[in-house]
Amino acid sequence: MKILGNGRLITQNNQKPFIENGAVVIEKGKILDYGNTEDILKKYGNEEYVNVYGKVIMPGLINTHGHIYSAFARGMNLNGPISKDFVDILKNLWWRLDKSLSIEDIKYSTYCTLMESLKFGVTTFFDHHASPNSVEGSLFTIGNVAEELGIRTSLCYEVSDRDGEEILNKGIKENIDYINYCKKKKSNMKSAMFGMHASFTLSDKSLNKCVEQSESLNCGYHIHVAEGIADEEDCIQKYNKRVVERLNDFNVLGKNTIAVHCVHADEKEKDLVAESNTCVVHNPESNMGNAVGVSPAIELINKGVIVGLGTDGYTQDMFESMKVANIIHKHNLKNPSVAWREVPSMLFENNRKIAENHFEGKFGVIDKGGNADLIIIDYDPLTPMDKTNYTSHILFGMMGKSVDTTIVNGKTVFKNGEFVDIDEKRILAKSREVSRKLWDTV
Repeated sequence: MKILGNGRLITQNNQKPFIENGAVVIEKGKILDYGNTEDILKKYGNEEYVNVYGKVIMPGLINTHGHIYSAFARGMNLNGPISKDFVDILKNLWWRLDKSLSIEDIKYSTYCTLMESLKFGVTTFFDHHASPNSVEGSLFTIGNVAEELGIRTSLCYEVSDRDGEEILNKGIKENIDYINYCKKKKSNMKSAMFGMHASFTLSDKSLNKCVEQSESLNCGYHIHVAEGIADEEDCIQKYNKRVVERLNDFNVLGKNTIAVHCVHADEKEKDLVAESNTCVVHNPESNMGNAVGVSPAIELINKGVIVGLGTDGYTQDMFESMKVANIIHKHNLKNPSVAWREVPSMLFENNRKIAENHFEGKFGVIDKGGNADLIIIDYDPLTPMDKTNYTSHILFGMMGKSVDTTIVNGKTVFKNGEFVDIDEKRILAKSREVSRKLWDTV
């Protein structure tokens, strides 16, 4: 048993959302109790006590859509044509990079992405992976590194037609093998979904094969939906229907499915997403960087859709994504009053709901019986912080680099700005060596 105390406690719990001098009791990976520090110490005084000296204690963050495979694009210079639209970006950058990945590249991309995530307070990470020439064992490689680092992950392989039928079949098998492995393992640290790239890279034959081979697994799908306008145009031209309609016809939609982006979904598609209880993940920085448009996330939330917040590989800093999500919708809708409620709900409520669809336990909240996924943030507020305004302090005062300590499933993996059992400098040095070799092959 361990007690974290003398901290400003942001619980994300409606019963006691904020405690000025709060403490959390951790036992066997769960939150046993929480409350005022003095009261908790009277009740559990003989246990191990960690004084956080006024720092903020809050639930760990959840990233519901990322791309570990994209890590080594950072700093990479590619010779080739200038990308003028989203499909060009895919062809000129991402589909060149993912084809070049070896298992070693995947391993070190995973180390770097997930270490950075933990440093920035992310305790649960949903990844959408691609490595067409290194499919077999790729999800297991990611999963093994995640286990070593101590972070919770949901993994999938993005199946598509773009590299031929043989690789498509390998992608399907990798998904199924890893899903079955996770089901057998029965760990609240590992989960899997069936990954698909997007409608415009999957024929009817391939989409049907994915659904037929996965429907008995009850795992849900993780797929990009109407991210760029080309996805919709392709679907209308080939099938005389829009993307969400097509996915609905193949029974892809549902509570356990993550439809990423939905930037170009029309009203009928939004209604289908809502009626099917499909979850959506909003990735504001990626959408802006790829110039694909602004997600109708606010409208989807108003329709009752669970819209979570992700990074799409653009960053690992969920605080940063929260800041951008807050301002992009104000700017786009020309309304300074929107997003104050909706964006915090994406990060702190909806990401929690998405995680609970795929893992056992209670996430994203400090409450009795909840999973002990906690972060300590080095933040000393310059104005009063209380239950009425802590979200504003998170938005304008905190960032990933403010995280001091990260605890996942009750285990401290990052403490006082350093990893507990991981040699970060050695891994980063090796990563630079591996990535330089990769760049020569892309």
